[in-house]
Order: sequence, then C-alpha cells, then structure tokens
Amino acid sequence: MKRKFWNKLKEWQEKNIEMPLMVVGARQVGKTYIIDKFCRGNFDDYVYINLKDEPDIIDFFKESIPTVDKVKKLELKLNRSIKVNTVIFFDEIQESEELISALKYFCDSSFPYKIVCAGSLLGVKLKRFNSSFPVGKVNILHMYPMDFEEFLLGIGEELAIGEIKRCFNEDAKIDNFLHRKLLEFYRLYLCVGGMPKSIMNLRDNGLNILDYDSNIVKSIIEAYLADMKRYTLSYFETVKIEKIYKNMPSQLAKENKKFQYSKIEKNARSRDYESALDWLLASNLVLKCNLVDRLESPLKGFMNENSFKLYFSDVSILTSMLEMSYNKILLDENMMYKGVIAENYVANELVKNGFSLYYWAVNQVAEIDFLIDTDDGVIPIEVKANDNTTSKSLNYYVSKYKPNYSIRISTKNFGFENGIKSVPLYAVFCIEKN
Repeated sequence: MKRKFWNKLKEWQEKNIEMPLMVVGARQVGKTYIIDKFCRGNFDDYVYINLKDEPDIIDFFKESIPTVDKVKKLELKLNRSIKVNTVIFFDEIQESEELISALKYFCDSSFPYKIVCAGSLLGVKLKRFNSSFPVGKVNILHMYPMDFEEFLLGIGEELAIGEIKRCFNEDAKIDNFLHRKLLEFYRLYLCVGGMPKSIMNLRDNGLNILDYDSNIVKSIIEAYLADMKRYTLSYFETVKIEKIYKNMPSQLAKENKKFQYSKIEKNARSRDYESALDWLLASNLVLKCNLVDRLESPLKGFMNENSFKLYFSDVSILTSMLEMSYNKILLDENMMYKGVIAENYVANELVKNGFSLYYWAVNQVAEIDFLIDTDDGVIPIEVKANDNTTSKSLNYYVSKYKPNYSIRISTKNFGFENGIKSVPLYAVFCIEKN
C-alpha cells in the first residue's frame, strides 16, 4: 500500500545517504515492509538483516575489536563483500546496543556506507541507552500508523483526496454525496485504525466490516502487552506500565480528561509511575497532550508538565479496548465514548503531521481540545463528534484571547464563518505545519 513515508526515504536517499537512517516506531506500523520495499526498488545491491534471527552478528559487535574488523566479520557471515553501492537494512536493531553505537563509525568512515535501521521498541532502547549514542551521526525519523489520507489510498479512494484538499484550502463546501460517503469511511477508520495489516484485511474483504478480522487489532494489543514484560527493568515496572495503559479508556471518559494517577490506585503519585509513563511514551504506544499555562508561541515553553491527557497511538486500540460494537460506530449512535474516540483520532492525525499536542483549560469554565503553533499564531482546535457545534468553551476562548481564527472539527461540511474554519472529521490530515 502507498505510504507517505516513502517520500522521507526518497529524501534520505537523495540528500543524506552517507548518514545512517534510524526509523523509530511502534510494532506493526509498517516499518519493515516500507523500508524493505523501498530498498529493493531503489538500490542494486541490498542486504536485509533481522537481528532477532542473527545472534552471531549481535555477539561479534560486542567484541572489543575495531569496528572495521567487525565489518569484516559481517562480510564473512553474509558470505559477500560490502561494496560502495551496498545498502544494509538492520531490522530490530534495538537488540544490539553495540551496533547502534557503531553507527558513528559508519557515518564517519571514509568508505561510503549506506545503513538503514529500524526497531519496534527502539525508542525505549534509546531512552535507556548505556553506551555512547552517536549524537549527530544518525538521521532519526518517526513512523506512525497510516493516517486517514493513507487509508483512502489503501482502499482505492484516492480520487477523493484531491477534492478534500481543494475544499479545505478554499473553505468550499464539498458535494453532499461525497461528504456523506467520506463520513462513512471515517467511521470505518475508527473501527480498523491505521495499522497496514488491518486496512489490508478490510480492503480484501470488500470494506465489509462483518467480514473484517477484528482479531488483528486484538493481537497487536496482546503483542504490546507482551513487550511490556520483555523490555522492562523489573516485574514491578511492568505492572505499572500495564496499569497506566489499561486505565486510559476510563480516564478519557471523565469530563475532566486530565490524567490522574490516583484513578489507577488510591494515593498513587506521579513519582510512583514516572518511569512507567516514560516507557510508554518512548515506545510510541501513547501520546501525551500537555496543558499550557500561557497562550503564547512557542507553546512548548509554557506547557505544564504535571497536567496532561493521554491518548492511544492508534484510534483502533481505543475502540478495541473498549470492546465497542462496530455497528454503534458505523450507525453513528450517541454513546458516552463518541466524543473521546473522535478526540483520540484527531490527536493521532495531528501527531502524524508533525504537531506536538497541547490543550488549554480553565477549571469548570472552559477547555479547548488542542492548540497548534502556526505562522498565524496559536490556533485553538475544537473537536465535535457530530454536527452539534454549539460551544461555550470556544466562544469563551475567542472572546478572551482573540486568535486570528479558530478550527472546529465536526461532521459538518467545509466552511469559514465568524472566524471559525469548519473542517470535517475526514479532513484533519489537511491541517499541516507551515
């Protein structure tokens, strides 16, 4: 399936190929598939190495010998020479801390090595790195599940993308028939999410949700939970990581969605769970949305580290953990979690477009779901799961802080009125960084 990440790989090939490329992302987002396909199609001499299957390679990179000698051993192991045009893809590189350190050698060597590496829990490994990390010697890119635009590409609806972008840019209403059709696709996306395997299964079953294999997402969640056991420092840390992860749906259902450790267990404090939360963030399994105390750019300079919301890395994780009925989602029934699901979806789309997540709130008075830094200043974003766009919070914010404009995401058509840009839920991918 087509991925926008392909363009990032192409840019690396054209500009920074002598600097090793490190692709960081959660399990099952499609890292191995897209990198392998790109290398096979763009390089004449290509080697794929999965370190989970190569304990010998891990062992000799641990040896106290010059890296050049380790490369010679690698050539003997592969039974082939590494040439000027050879590209090597080290998959699951988190299995070898020593090989990660050796990336500095590959970057600085007079020989033009071409190295790509990726790993499922690479973020966790780098967070707890004990060796000398090759700072400034590695090009690090983050990869996420497929966004809604890629979902449309994956199910063969790419003709609609151009029209969505035109209407977004011109604030012009899209054809009502297409609008309703795209909302139906949006609800399908809430069910299956952005994992490539999940979207392929839906496509191969004619977009019939009754034939879709819901066990795909469930098995991904089980794999995540298994990783929490394998890649943690102790049993006690594993328990805390699982508690945070499994407690997230109920926390998102609260009227005040601020994450509270006391909701996990009585008298729990942030310091008790700090390491566990860091693990989840480093693994890319959750997204953190921080409260900001001042509405000035850059927002990061005014974020409150102690007040935040947590979202799942893919909306299908939330709907699966809630054991949501697909029919309820597809029929657009009113339910307690309807707004939460839409909010998690929007968080995913914003992060995939390079935005950090921030929100604003005044106790018992108003809350703005997301804030983004743009060339037009700080822009508030309000998320509505339906077409009821009445909002005291946004009105309060606008009257008090007078932003250049606001964005309201809902099931309503495109438009611009009273300083509010109306963006349908299926068009969030159009909100890009300047």
